[in-house]
Amino acid sequence: MGGVTPASLAPILLVLGDEELLATRAVTEAVAKVRSVDPEVDVREYQASALTVGEIAEMLSPSLFGGRRLLILRSGQDARKDLVAALLAYAKNPDPEVQLLVLHLGGAKGKAFADGLRAAGATVVPAAKLKGHRDRVAFVRDEIRRAGGKCTDDAAEALIAAVGNDMRELAAACSQLVADTDGRISAETVSRYYRGRVEVTGFTVADATMVGDVPAALEALRWALHVGVDPVPIADALADGVRTVARVASAGRGSPYQLASSLGMPAWKIERAQRQGRGWTPEGLVRAMQVAAECNAAVKGGSDDRAYALERAVFSVVAARQGSTR
Repeated sequence: MGGVTPASLAPILLVLGDEELLATRAVTEAVAKVRSVDPEVDVREYQASALTVGEIAEMLSPSLFGGRRLLILRSGQDARKDLVAALLAYAKNPDPEVQLLVLHLGGAKGKAFADGLRAAGATVVPAAKLKGHRDRVAFVRDEIRRAGGKCTDDAAEALIAAVGNDMRELAAACSQLVADTDGRISAETVSRYYRGRVEVTGFTVADATMVGDVPAALEALRWALHVGVDPVPIADALADGVRTVARVASAGRGSPYQLASSLGMPAWKIERAQRQGRGWTPEGLVRAMQVAAECNAAVKGGSDDRAYALERAVFSVVAARQGSTR
């Protein structure tokens, strides 16, 4: 933590959001930072709901013995009104020897407290759950960068396909990949490293289905189910594959890079969809979307035989591509 000085420590930190990984990391980094300034720092943790105004006044008042303190207040959204008033009053003139870190879920509950801390100049550390796929791709790229590596968008996509959406697993995978390679992470790197896992994702099933390769699609599907991949993400991947090809086909001709911004997709995904779209008719894609929707309903609606629903969808999508009925 070179370069950390007492003056560089934010007197008030507001960790805002409901993603446990990011919140925990923010606390860990704050503790490490303050300890690099004062190894003897007094670190104390409290639950906001259980804290009284008298206790907070005692904790925040100047110490007779001196020394730096870090006070971590968890579940800030649960703080009672009198505690919020006392903390917001303190935030206007904080003690330079004390650092106050407040964790807040960031929702409507206790919003006035979070807004007040922000207005008083608190340093905000975002810790919200990632809502969309693009956010997860950005998270993976940032994690690789934090670990000292470099990562392309398609490599991040491949890693998410291999590992899943759990942020803790993704963070661990990023760290491991950089540690075990030269740090330059491509889709090929991920594929080599996670070969056993990448080959049994729903995307593998979907890719083979969209090009009409029934044997490869069924082999991938049966292996995925055999090793315990849940049927729901397989059905989702199949639906996503059909939707992506349909969207790219309806956008007309153009280079993947020209279409990337208008479709809101990475160029490599458009290029793949263009390849998969050869041989498809508009009518076939409409039928395939109906099949994917029926498959999703069966798999998520508790069909008695979800494996059979997926196999039937593979055959039906390929049949739609061939323009036949089944």
